[in-house]
Amino acid sequence: MGCDQGRDEEQPVHRVWVDEFEMAALQVRRRDYAIFLQATQNPEPRYWRSPEFSDPEHPVVGVNWMEASAYCAWLSDLTGRHYRLPTEAEWERAARGGREGELYAWGNTPPEAHAAYQRRWGGEVTGPLPVGQDQPNPFGLFDMGENVHEWCLDWFDKEYYAVSPERNPRGPRAGVRRASRGGSWRHHIKVSRCGARSSIPPAFQYADYGFRVVRDVL
Repeated sequence: MGCDQGRDEEQPVHRVWVDEFEMAALQVRRRDYAIFLQATQNPEPRYWRSPEFSDPEHPVVGVNWMEASAYCAWLSDLTGRHYRLPTEAEWERAARGGREGELYAWGNTPPEAHAAYQRRWGGEVTGPLPVGQDQPNPFGLFDMGENVHEWCLDWFDKEYYAVSPERNPRGPRAGVRRASRGGSWRHHIKVSRCGARSSIPPAFQYADYGFRVVRDVL
C-alpha cells in the first residue's frame, strides 16, 4: 500500500492484509440513487437537476459523505446484507487488481497516453461519462481511478501510514476530513494513481465526487 513515487502522505510503502470483501463493479449511478431518493424521501443531492449530470447511467455526483453512508445503510436494510463505503486499504487493493507495483488501475501507462484520455480529460470535458464504458481492471471493476472521486469510509490523516495496523486498517478514530480515492473528470494527474490519496470535509458536495459500495462476505 502506498507509492514511493507519490506524495508524502503515500509513504512509507507498507504491506497490509484486508479480509475478503465484495465491491460493486460500477460507481453508484443516478438511476440507482433515484430509487433510494424515492424510497426514503431524502433530499436530492446538489447538481441533481443539472443537465450535464442527468444521464441515468452517469455516476451520481454532489453526494456528501453522510449521504453516501445513508445510501449504504438503506441498501443494507433492503437486502439484509451489510453494505458500506470501502476503506482506503480495500479501495487500493481493488484498484490494483492484483498487479502490485503498477501505478494505475489500467497499468503503468500515464493518463495522457491512456486510450480514454481524450474523452475523459481532453478538450472541453464538462462532466463524467456513463459508467462502465471502458475496459475493467483485472478484478472486473470499471472506472477505478477515473470518472468521479470516490468516498472512502476512513477519516483522513496524512501521517497515518506510519502507524497503520497490518490487518484491516480503517484510518484514524477521528478527524476533520474523510478520505477519497481515484481520479475524476476534473482531475487526473495527481489522484488517478492507485496509491494516491485525497480528502475533503465530509459535508462537502462536489460535482466530481461520487461513490461505490462494498459489502462484507457472508
